[in-house]
Amino acid sequence: MPGLVLAAVLCAALLHAAWNAAIKAEPDKLRAAGAVTLGAALLGAASLPYLAAPLGASWPYIAGSTALHLIYYRLLAATYRDADFSHAYPLMRGAAPVLAALANSGSEALHPAQALALGLVFAGGAVVCVGGGGLRASRRTLGLALLTAVIVAACTLVDGLGVRRSGAPAAYTAWLFLLTGLGVSLTGPRRLRGELGAYVRARPLLVLGGGIATVGSYGIALWAMTMAPIAVVAALRETSIVFAAAIAAWVLRERVGPARIAGAVLIAGGAAVLRLA
Repeated sequence: MPGLVLAAVLCAALLHAAWNAAIKAEPDKLRAAGAVTLGAALLGAASLPYLAAPLGASWPYIAGSTALHLIYYRLLAATYRDADFSHAYPLMRGAAPVLAALANSGSEALHPAQALALGLVFAGGAVVCVGGGGLRASRRTLGLALLTAVIVAACTLVDGLGVRRSGAPAAYTAWLFLLTGLGVSLTGPRRLRGELGAYVRARPLLVLGGGIATVGSYGIALWAMTMAPIAVVAALRETSIVFAAAIAAWVLRERVGPARIAGAVLIAGGAAVLRLA
C-alpha cells in the first residue's frame, strides 16, 4: 500500500471515531446526531449539481439504505446515552465484521485464521464488558451495540449492491447523505424537529465539523479502495477503535483503564485479521 493511501485510511479512521465522539460529548445525543447528519446533508446537496445522476436501478437501494441509516442514528444515540464511548464504540465497530462472518459461516466453513479472528474479537468484547461498569450495564450496552452492528452490516450490504448499480458512486453517496440528513431531521421526535434549528445555529462547529468528518471518513475509504486492496483498506479502518480509546481518555476524560485498552486492541486486531482472512 502506498504511503499516501496508508495515511489517508488512518485519517479516515480518526475522522470516524471523531464524529462519533462528537455525538457522545453532547448532552442530547439524538439532536447531536441530527446536527451531524444535517452537516453531511448540506455537503451532499452542494456536490450534487456537479455530479451525474445515479442510474434508476440504484434508487431502491438508496431508499432502503436511507431507511436503515435512520434506524442506525437512533440506535447510536441510544447506545451513547447508556454507555461510555470507550465501552460502546469498540463493541459496535468490532461486532459488524463478526456478524458478517457468522452469517456467512452457514454456507462456507470458517478457516483457522477466521476462527482466530473471531476468538480475538470475542475475547476483546468480554474484556471491554468486564471493564464497562457493571454486568447489567454491560448487557444493555452489548445488546444495543449488537443491534447497531446489525444495521451497519445491512447498510454495507445494501450500499455495496446499490453503488454497483448506480453508475455514479459519488452521486449515490451524496444522495444518501442528503436523504439521511433530511430524514433524521423530519422523522425524529417532536422535540427534535421543533428545536433542531436553534440547536444547530448554536453549534455551527458540530454541524460543519461533524458533516465533514462523516463525509470525509466515508469518501476517503471509497477512494482508498480504488488504490489498494479492499481487504487491506477495511482492515486498516479498524484502527478507529484504537483512536476512539485515545479520544475517550484524552478528550472525553473517561476512565479508560487497562481492561478497556486491552479489549479495544483485541477487538481492533481481531476485526483486522477477519477483514484480511
